[in-house]
Amino acid sequence: MAGKGKVVVITGASAGIGRATAQRFGAEGASVALLARGAAGLEGARRDVEAAGGRAIVCPTDVADPTQVEAAAARAEAELGPIDIWINCAMVTVFGQFTDLTMDEFRRVTDVTYLGYVHGTHAALSRMLPRDAGTIVQVGSALAYRAIPLQSAYCGAKHAIRGFTDSVRTELMHRKSKVWLTEVHMPAVNTPQFGWCKNKMEHKSQPVPPIYQPEVAADAVHFAAHHRRRELYVGASTAVVIAGNKLAPSVGDWYLAKTGFESQQYDGPPTEGARYNLWQPVDDESDAGSHGAFDARAHGRSAELFAVKHKGLLAAAGLGIAALALVSVLRSR
Repeated sequence: MAGKGKVVVITGASAGIGRATAQRFGAEGASVALLARGAAGLEGARRDVEAAGGRAIVCPTDVADPTQVEAAAARAEAELGPIDIWINCAMVTVFGQFTDLTMDEFRRVTDVTYLGYVHGTHAALSRMLPRDAGTIVQVGSALAYRAIPLQSAYCGAKHAIRGFTDSVRTELMHRKSKVWLTEVHMPAVNTPQFGWCKNKMEHKSQPVPPIYQPEVAADAVHFAAHHRRRELYVGASTAVVIAGNKLAPSVGDWYLAKTGFESQQYDGPPTEGARYNLWQPVDDESDAGSHGAFDARAHGRSAELFAVKHKGLLAAAGLGIAALALVSVLRSR
């Protein structure tokens, strides 16, 4: 198996995509360092990895603090061995119009969702470059290409990650490094974040359909960690959104101004007194797992990801169909 015996570090590992990714690597016997803030979520992730057959250590870490990230990386190597794969996945966000956000809120989203990736990438490269080996996976989003209303801080962070990653990738290429840097751009995913993120809208927050299960995202991250692809799009919606924004961005502006507010809200006002994870973890006492509240609406497969993973098989099938068609034509003549 591709990841057997690998040492993997995952930020944002206590829930959502990070949690599902930890389970995916654990299933093939990897040793996984779990980085996040929530104590209960981290312990739940550790149990998941070990139950799947892997090893795990829990590293309570706020990725906004580079000192904590560096300490977690050092501990991972001391207890598990040299890091083979580093996955940046930690995030927070605030739902609401930009003019309703405080600058402290905006800065906090930036510190975690963008600079957390910078800190993780720096800690990983400082260890991988001397060995000239390793892979860093940035968990991105369709929103890294096409920003939407009510998530200005998050969209800004995802755009920044893409620019930062592209820059560092060219530096690695210049030095002919064998360290690989890749991005996996996600669609809407059914994770607990929509109940955890600070909400300044009139109604509860929801992902914009179509929604995918976190296991689909985890499968894409795992694939990207073992195949040298520059970028990977998950879900047909991601590919369509990115292509559409390249071709006609002003049409996207018009469409999102008209539909983007309603599509991100549902089911009455936000829960009064709800806890948000912007400053403190929500999963400190109760483990939420990897799934959010949208299981009934979430897809468990992605045709786009299947096509990416099986290009050779699909190409062979296409050639076979073409050959059969040719034989049929020749026979008819």
